[in-house]
Amino acid sequence: MTTKIAIFGVGLIGGSLALCFKGKPGITVVGHAHRPVSAEKYISRGVVDEATLSIEEAALDADFIFLCVPVGKLDEYLTKLSSMPLKKGCIITDVGSTKASIAAAASKLELQDVYFIGGHPMAGSERSGVEAATPLLFENAYYVLTPPTGLPEGVYESLVQLLVYTRAQIVKVDPLEHDRIVGAISHLPHIIAVALVNQVCDYNETNSLYRRLAAGGFRDITRIASSDPLIWRDILLNNRDIMLQMLSDWNEGITSFVQMLEAEDGEGITEAFAKANDFRSELPEGRKGMITSSFDLYIDVPDHPGIIGKIATELGINHINLSNMQIIESREDVPGIMRLSFRQETDMERAKELLNNMDYSISL
Repeated sequence: MTTKIAIFGVGLIGGSLALCFKGKPGITVVGHAHRPVSAEKYISRGVVDEATLSIEEAALDADFIFLCVPVGKLDEYLTKLSSMPLKKGCIITDVGSTKASIAAAASKLELQDVYFIGGHPMAGSERSGVEAATPLLFENAYYVLTPPTGLPEGVYESLVQLLVYTRAQIVKVDPLEHDRIVGAISHLPHIIAVALVNQVCDYNETNSLYRRLAAGGFRDITRIASSDPLIWRDILLNNRDIMLQMLSDWNEGITSFVQMLEAEDGEGITEAFAKANDFRSELPEGRKGMITSSFDLYIDVPDHPGIIGKIATELGINHINLSNMQIIESREDVPGIMRLSFRQETDMERAKELLNNMDYSISL
């Protein structure tokens, strides 16, 4: 018997899920597309077995339906699906980064012999779209599931067994608790990064040195401020109540630093940094999370033709995977500064050794 998996939103997450399932024994993956050109792309790239422009056709006889659409569209899709004659025992799940609101919406729908289980694969990439999809995206990442109270255990286990193909670690969490945790470790850092970049942007209005000197560390610690504005609008509004409380807590922490500076409380500042240092040192390493890691090397390179191609070629010859390359500054009278970005620390270390042997000046 064939298991049909329907995926709505065949982008980075949806496409990567499709690639995890596609080609497995007894599984057919169908992708829903809004435009013919998108459907053709899904097929030509080998991401899905079939693609259709019809919601009804995609959902017909599906055993599993993955909603990989933006958070702001989840309710709309779930409502549409609830009015369709879905297959008995069909499991609907999503990949949104907030869970309480969609869980509440699902509980209000009359799903006849159809089950909804909230999901959130905590993995991502600096790239987006189906072009960036990879079956390795979820490997060694946490995949959170938020099953509703009273869900038959067999239904939950069916989804868990399917997600084994992602090679992620499945974690069961209450929807509201999920939103609190993710709000603290992902949503709040995004707000802080955006606010910090905008603060420096405002300073730059009267002194352009702010932008010129905001390289290296500042750019790295604010990388997530470049996230998609519309996606984050929906996420933050969807998690509004929790974020308001966390921003209030954040303001208390900032006020504490204001008070320590006003009082010239060096001991307090030292204790605050030590506390953060101790907790951060206990955070797990080597596991993917919502905020993607980036490993960068900075190289002083002479400004002459062919140097970029030479470095890229040497990395390729040595099978070192490079995720991005950028010239930060290049003038006739100074060396250019090239930033090489890698997804894996091992690739960065291999590149560092290779380029050192080629007598390039490297910094981290």
